[in-house]
Amino acid sequence: MNCILLALNSYLLSTMRYIYVLVFLFIVTTSFYAQSSGSWRDKTALLIYSPRYFGPRAFPVPELRSGKAPDNYEAEVRGEYHYYAGDRTKDLFLRLLLPLVRGRAGVEISLIPLERYRMTPETRDERNAVALEWSNNEPYSGDVVVSAFYQLWKSEKWFDAIISLNLKTASGGRLCDARFTDAATYWIDVCAGKDIAGGADPGRVLRFQAMAGFYCWMTNDMVHRQNDAILYGLGLSGTLGRFSLSSDLSGFSGYENNGDHPVIWRNDLRFEYLGNILSLGYDHGMKDSLYDTYSVGYIRKF
Repeated sequence: MNCILLALNSYLLSTMRYIYVLVFLFIVTTSFYAQSSGSWRDKTALLIYSPRYFGPRAFPVPELRSGKAPDNYEAEVRGEYHYYAGDRTKDLFLRLLLPLVRGRAGVEISLIPLERYRMTPETRDERNAVALEWSNNEPYSGDVVVSAFYQLWKSEKWFDAIISLNLKTASGGRLCDARFTDAATYWIDVCAGKDIAGGADPGRVLRFQAMAGFYCWMTNDMVHRQNDAILYGLGLSGTLGRFSLSSDLSGFSGYENNGDHPVIWRNDLRFEYLGNILSLGYDHGMKDSLYDTYSVGYIRKF
């Protein structure tokens, strides 16, 4: 009988040791998982909410408009490649233009449904990001921008001017890798334009364009909850037959001086035939805009 009790006691002790080991491993594993899954959230407090320390589409520099409200509906699809030494990013850009009153007012919606990236370890550490590149197991998309525009002034003798109100939603993903801000941004701008050569012939036009406005975005700074910036742009556009070329220098200047002064030299060549437009673009980033961007797009006018 004693032998049986001793054997049973030995069995229970070994079983308890086994259970203790399992419990210990479970606690360690779950603690490690909790720390690893929460680590990226802990690092978001270290992110610097400015164009210099985020992905190329986190803080869009508004495009310089011609000063004329469009007459036609437009649908655009564009592939973009953003390059700088520390980050290479590819994305898909979609845009829909809806004139509510042709030549007077309308709405424009754009979004980034797909983005892929690869950073160097130095860029990842500089931005306080977590991963070096996109993973197939973690699909994500970018922000949606909604714009409403209205024709303020229209004069062949003087100039044309439109005002636009713009909102970038907090819908973008991968905040942990500083791809999109997960915070709202809005801007108000006035774009003016005037034909300076060949205005009588719509197939041969040279036009001067300018932009001024206000740009604001939310941050993770508990003291300065938002950053305010002056928005500006100057450029020329020309049309010769079915071809058109535009070039402008645009950017904005924030007040925190933490990488919030991006400038872009933007160039766009287009060929149009029967409402179908093929566009080739090149953007050169300066100051706190680090990327050079190459793009190919197709636009359909209705």
